[in-house]
Amino acid sequence: MSILVDASTRVICQGITGKAGTFHTDQCLLYGTQFVGGVTPGRGGTTWRGPQSGRELPVFNTVAEAVRKTGATASMVFVPPAGAADAILEAADAGIRVIVAITEGIPVLDMARAKRWLASNTPHVRLIGPNCPGIITPGQCKIGIMPGYIHTPCAPGQAGVGVISRSGTLTYEAVFQLSRLGLPQSTCVGIGGDPIPGTTQVELLEMFEKDEGTSAILLIGEIGGDAEERAAAYAARHVTKPLAAFIAGQTAPPGRRMGHAGAIISGGSGGAAGKIAALRQAGFEVAATPAEMGAAVQKALSRRQHSA
Repeated sequence: MSILVDASTRVICQGITGKAGTFHTDQCLLYGTQFVGGVTPGRGGTTWRGPQSGRELPVFNTVAEAVRKTGATASMVFVPPAGAADAILEAADAGIRVIVAITEGIPVLDMARAKRWLASNTPHVRLIGPNCPGIITPGQCKIGIMPGYIHTPCAPGQAGVGVISRSGTLTYEAVFQLSRLGLPQSTCVGIGGDPIPGTTQVELLEMFEKDEGTSAILLIGEIGGDAEERAAAYAARHVTKPLAAFIAGQTAPPGRRMGHAGAIISGGSGGAAGKIAALRQAGFEVAATPAEMGAAVQKALSRRQHSA
């Protein structure tokens, strides 16, 4: 099993005719994702062709038309920052259920307005991102920019590790370690590093806890905000599965943004030490360095087995 996407997910790309949209749609097709079309206003009625896969997909002027003619249920957004929030809202209004916004640099005010609109008008829609690597259920569906070959799918009837991450590159490193250790993944979700994520760590913890195909959860956080503290508080009350975590930015100087728009320590909050303490108190096995993320999952699983 998995969360949010699987082999039956029908995907379109908003911005499919752009350079990034073309490349990553093609990579997702090569992985096996069921892409059914794309959207570029003004290019409707044309045909897109994957440079490596050779696959051809219809291009539509609007998401509503794409949904009507292809039955799409998910969208990958590669629209430039100035129009990306509108693209997200267009997808939600057209009936798309899972929106994966890869775009980096969307104005914070645009995302604040978009998230409020989504909550009020389409609460059933799940937005992943923005500024994220995407989501993958290994062997079934990849929507985004992550390298597919490092992921290990679960065998039939086997449960895997669910991954939640604010960092794209640390997602890849964690998955590589898990695969090297023989630990398959159920679903990996990069929520992005912006201050206003479409989906929170708490929401994903809830989904993975309910998923029978997830045996353990790895949470990769970073400095800035209080998302990890809130995730720890939720996990302590509601999550029964083995938990592991890593917090990036432990050596970052206070008051300076480190890469991600959300990774900033201010007003005495958002520091790594407080997040690590909260996670440990909630029962997470916390890795001291990025190189130990896979080992932390192993320890969490072993600890649960010994206590059973």
